[in-house]
Amino acid sequence: MNAVLKPTLHPDERKARVELAACYRVFAMLGWTEMIYNHITVRLPDSVTGGQKQFLINPFGLHYSEVTASNLLKIDLKGNKLDDSPWPVNPAGFTVHAAIHGALPDAHCVMHTHTTSGVAVACTQSGLAQNNFYSAQLDNLVAYHDFEGITIHADETPRLLKNIGDKPLLILRNHGLLAWAPTLPLAFVRLWTLQRACDIQLAQAALGPAIAVPEAVARKTTHDSFQFDAQFGAGQDVFDALVRQVDRIGKDYQN
Repeated sequence: MNAVLKPTLHPDERKARVELAACYRVFAMLGWTEMIYNHITVRLPDSVTGGQKQFLINPFGLHYSEVTASNLLKIDLKGNKLDDSPWPVNPAGFTVHAAIHGALPDAHCVMHTHTTSGVAVACTQSGLAQNNFYSAQLDNLVAYHDFEGITIHADETPRLLKNIGDKPLLILRNHGLLAWAPTLPLAFVRLWTLQRACDIQLAQAALGPAIAVPEAVARKTTHDSFQFDAQFGAGQDVFDALVRQVDRIGKDYQN
């Protein structure tokens, strides 16, 4: 865990490693952790891989607060390690990520969580409720995939991809939340919005019947929401603000 980045490392890989390690610390700061489980994965750019599909993932056995730029694992689509790290890869964790990275060209980053409110909504028969400010920004952006057990079987992949379609957010029923995007900050802000929608839904459910958001209003709200738009940063400003908070806690993730 005290390793440092190699000076010969390609600058694009160095940048990807530091950004991803920072994201793991952001998740830890927000409480989006599940012991040593769950994953955030990033596809390395072609400038690093020469066109091969290679990814960065957290070492299995470390808490998110222990992830650093240097101890992130480099793996291929089958989850094979491409470096000499002593840490293993969790096969249950990368199966879903590999399916999405492999099939969706724009899936540069994939994030998966088991937050309490996220899993609670995933266990709800009706799924995400269209009744609050945050869910109204996600009109037609959320897909669903039925629970088939622990995600270690490759034969689940076709059904998973069919259910995702082109939607950037996925509720894995009885399981948790997932987001993918062309950039890490965009995946993050999408997941954050879904997480907030779930938080509000869980809190509201204890208060009685909710006021439903009409479909036309939700459609308009999603259209008017600029936080996912590249012209308005696509989440970069939000992510940068949270990284600044992480930096005040400690910058050891950069090593």
